[in-house]
Amino acid sequence: MELKRTNHKIIAGALLMGLAVALGAMGAHALEKILTPKNLATFKTGVHYQMLHAFGLIFLGILDKLYRDKFKIETALFTLGIILFSFNCYIYSLTNIKVFAMLIPIGGVTFIMGWLSLGLRFFKISRNYEDLSN
Repeated sequence: MELKRTNHKIIAGALLMGLAVALGAMGAHALEKILTPKNLATFKTGVHYQMLHAFGLIFLGILDKLYRDKFKIETALFTLGIILFSFNCYIYSLTNIKVFAMLIPIGGVTFIMGWLSLGLRFFKISRNYEDLSN
């Protein structure tokens, strides 16, 4: 498969994956000594979900090439979810400021909406299989 243009989803996903690995290492080594077990668990949850959805962005970039689609809605929802869920997990675990904890569920809903949107899109694609050859 020849890539004729830069795929920003794959680049963003790879960068966010690298950031998640770095944050995970920081949580395992530096923050383990200063955070409460509950806050450390919150931080690690943020890392885990960032990794899953950064990989999801890479996956969407590959799907762009395979299906000649843009998957813009799913990309926006995964990216927004990383910001609202993972980044607020990090901030809340480090500061204990409640407003950040209150934003985390919104990020979770955003992730769910992204996966449901992807599922619905493939349901439509499977019903209109002939559209794949265009």
